[in-house]
Amino acid sequence: MRFVYQCLAVVIVLTGIGVGPVWAHKVNLFAYTEGGIVYTESYFSDGVKVKGGRIEVQDAGGTTLLKGITDDQGLFSFPLSQKEDMTIILNAGMGHKGTYLLKKEEM
Repeated sequence: MRFVYQCLAVVIVLTGIGVGPVWAHKVNLFAYTEGGIVYTESYFSDGVKVKGGRIEVQDAGGTTLLKGITDDQGLFSFPLSQKEDMTIILNAGMGHKGTYLLKKEEM
């Protein structure tokens, strides 16, 4: 019986080691408007800011409105050109992507 508990302990430890790095690189994207400007903040789940992340803003039909790059603080902003739903897409590299749907009610 002791062997079974030892095996379970090893499995639990190895599972925890494998999951940690995956969650450490989950990317988060948040956006809000203030004074006619859309502000975005991008960061990984461990709090590290997304530096040089590629931002793409699309209208409700999927047409690209603009593209940009996050700064060293994970920030990107742009003037609000229309008060319609828009999707903000972040590509943080190595397959890490995040999206934020900014509804016209939030503008």
